[in-house]
Amino acid sequence: MDDPNKKVLWVPKRGMPITIITGFLGSGKTTLLNHILSNNKNLKIAVLVNEFGDINIDSQLLVSIDENMLELSNGCICCTINDGLVDAVYRILERSDRIDYMVIETTGVADPLPIILTFLGTELRDFTRLDAIVTMVDAESFTPDCFDSEAALKQIAYADITILNKTDLAIPEKIESLEAYIRTIKEGARILHSQHGNVPLPLILDVGHNQRETYDELLGEGDRPTHSDNDNEDPKDRHHHHHDHQDHHDHQDHHDHHDHHHSSHLDNDGFVSISFESDRPFEVKKFETFLQERLPQNVFRAKGIIWFQESELANIFQLSGPRFDLQTEQWKTSPKNQLVFIGRGLNGEQIRQQLMDCLTRTPSLQ
Repeated sequence: MDDPNKKVLWVPKRGMPITIITGFLGSGKTTLLNHILSNNKNLKIAVLVNEFGDINIDSQLLVSIDENMLELSNGCICCTINDGLVDAVYRILERSDRIDYMVIETTGVADPLPIILTFLGTELRDFTRLDAIVTMVDAESFTPDCFDSEAALKQIAYADITILNKTDLAIPEKIESLEAYIRTIKEGARILHSQHGNVPLPLILDVGHNQRETYDELLGEGDRPTHSDNDNEDPKDRHHHHHDHQDHHDHQDHHDHHDHHHSSHLDNDGFVSISFESDRPFEVKKFETFLQERLPQNVFRAKGIIWFQESELANIFQLSGPRFDLQTEQWKTSPKNQLVFIGRGLNGEQIRQQLMDCLTRTPSLQ
C-alpha cells in the first residue's frame, strides 16, 4: 500500500525543460539570464549558476532571485558534473512546490558536451528534457581564434541557438563575417542578434531544438539510462539509490574522469582565476591607474562589486577584453570589495598586491 504521506513531485509530462546558457568569457550570459528572469511572465524558473573562481559574483548580480537559485560548486561545471550538477538538479526536482523550468548558466570556460551528455545519458533523462543549448557570442570582440580557446569553439559547435550579442558595438561587416565563420563551425546554425541580451523569449525557451539522436554515437551503452519496473518511482528515491550505488562502485573512477577532463580542457586553454576580497575601500584614482596602466593584457574577463571610499553606493564592475563598465546600485550587503580576474598565465600574487596598493590606508568610517 502506498504511503499517504509520501511527497508527490510534479514533473512535467515530457520532463522538466532545461535550457543551458553558455558562451565565452564576457559574452553576456548573466545579462541574458536577467532578461529571462525579468520577462518570464510568471513562469517559475529554477536557476543554477556556476562560476570559475572562488567568489560567486554573477549570483549576486541576478534579478528576482530567491530560494529558486542554487550556486554550483566553484570551478568549471563540466569538471564537477556528477557531484555538483546532478545533485543540484535533484534538489530542484525534490522540492514540494512546482518548478516550471530550469536554466543553467555555465562558466565562460566550460565545455558544454559533458553537461549535455549528463542530461541525455544518465537517469536525469527520465525526469528532465534538455530543450536547447544557447551560446552567447560577443559580436565585437570574438574572433576566429578567440584567444585560441578550445572551450569557445566547442560552445559554438554544440550550440542549438547562437546569439550574437552586443551587435550595437560591432560594424555590419564584422557581424556578417562572424556569422559566416560560425557556420563553418556549426552547419545550419540558428543565429539570433541581440543588444544587452534582449531576445524574444519564445525564440529561446521551450523550443525543443536539442535532439538526443545527434549524440547517439557519443552515448555508449554503459551511459544510457536504465529502464526498469521502477521507472515511475519518485526522483528522490532514485536519487538516493543512485548515490548508494555510486559510493560502492565508481567513486574513484568518477574522480579520475574529472582529473582527466580537467587536464584536457582547462589546462589546454590555460585559464586561471584570481580572486580578491577586502573589507577596506579602494581609492578611485588608484583603481583607475591600476586598470589603465597595470592590468595585464592577458586578463580577458574581470567582474566584481567594488567599494570606493568616495561613494556610498556599490559599484558593479564588468570588464570584457578592452572594455570596462561601472554601474552603481544600493548595497545589498555590508560594503566590501569582491573581484575576480580570469585570463592566461596570470601572476595572482602580483595582481593582489597591486589591488592592495589601491586600498585606502585606514579603514573607512562607513
